[in-house]
Amino acid sequence: MPSLITLFGLAGLVLAFLLLWWIVRGRRRDRSLRRLLDLADEMESLLDLSQVRMRALQGVVGRVPRDIAAVAQASIDSTLPVREAKRDLLQHRLWIKHHGQAARQSELDAACAALGRARDRLAGELAALDRAGEALAEATEASEQAAQREPAALRRPENRP
Repeated sequence: MPSLITLFGLAGLVLAFLLLWWIVRGRRRDRSLRRLLDLADEMESLLDLSQVRMRALQGVVGRVPRDIAAVAQASIDSTLPVREAKRDLLQHRLWIKHHGQAARQSELDAACAALGRARDRLAGELAALDRAGEALAEATEASEQAAQREPAALRRPENRP
């Protein structure tokens, strides 16, 4: 009789352990899916902010002589990289929608890591863009002030009054 009670107790412990494992696993999956969606939202915000900052740079680049500003203007005018990044982000969101619940935890972890790296890289590039814009604005201001002090004959044709 004691062995039957022990056997039922052991079976109960195994079932309790399996139930606890299943609950913890489900919570980890939910956290991973929420993290993926949060990272996608952060990426989208950074991409939108990139577009705003690039449009703001157009005003500064527009003050630079055309021959110097041509390459910068072409880069600012091109929205292709941001559009491609938004398309890739949409593909991530669709993958989450269609495969997120069935994906293995390792796949969810890998997707979170990849999206996190992409977000960090974009944030770094956005910070570099901000620094470059500030430096360009300062240099342009200094150049415009210097041009005001030059004789008119020495000024570039597009800067002459």
